[in-house]
Amino acid sequence: MKCSEVIEILRRQAPEEAALDWDNPGLIAGRMDKEVRVIYIALDATDEVVVDAVSAGADMLITHHPLIFGSIRKINSEDFIGRRLIDLISHDVSYYAMHTNFDVCGMAQYSAEILGLRESSILEETYEQDGRPEGIGRIGSLEETMSLEELAGLVKERFEIPSVKVFGPLNSPISRVAISPGSGKSMIGHALSGDVDCIITGDIDHHTGIDAVASGLTVIDAGHYGIEKIFIPFMERYIKENTDLEVITDRPREPFTVI
Repeated sequence: MKCSEVIEILRRQAPEEAALDWDNPGLIAGRMDKEVRVIYIALDATDEVVVDAVSAGADMLITHHPLIFGSIRKINSEDFIGRRLIDLISHDVSYYAMHTNFDVCGMAQYSAEILGLRESSILEETYEQDGRPEGIGRIGSLEETMSLEELAGLVKERFEIPSVKVFGPLNSPISRVAISPGSGKSMIGHALSGDVDCIITGDIDHHTGIDAVASGLTVIDAGHYGIEKIFIPFMERYIKENTDLEVITDRPREPFTVI
């Protein structure tokens, strides 16, 4: 199967036009006419991921986060981005990224399903696909009211996260929740407008967290990687259901260690 044909299948799940304006999804490097037999899926195109993809004999690398966001004026081995691009291109590995287009057309609903939210709705509408709205995050009801501490435990269990950061009294009753995988600072206002008790997201700083609590919203910071790693099993299943290609998934790579 050609790389271009694989991309058409990926676009059926998450069209590139669904991405937010600042984003850079799509074919980052490589050939559209590349014959693809083996796909490697990861969250980020790190040095280790690129080495592993090449060593595994992958013809195509698919990640959630794009390696390139802004303009790039030079590609050489003195820069980590250039080094990774050179490795991919020199080994003829086509590299494709699905970022906020997947957040909108996949990640949001999948995360709500994993958490078990009922009657979910879109946290922030950003796109329309086939006549129906799509967007960042989801709002929904828990199966039963629980304390903030119990919800934190549920998040750790469902998303297989070693630890979470919690803002707010641990005994706060929680029944209505917003979830926004990745960096969710900008989603605080939408969560407040959605009349929820807690938002589950990542990358929440000190002031954002305490200000949210002062506004009546508790926060569970599950980390950027913590929830977004669900991209890997989702895409593995999707590609296997729609192609007969071999799929290799990246091993868990927590970006930092809490000591």
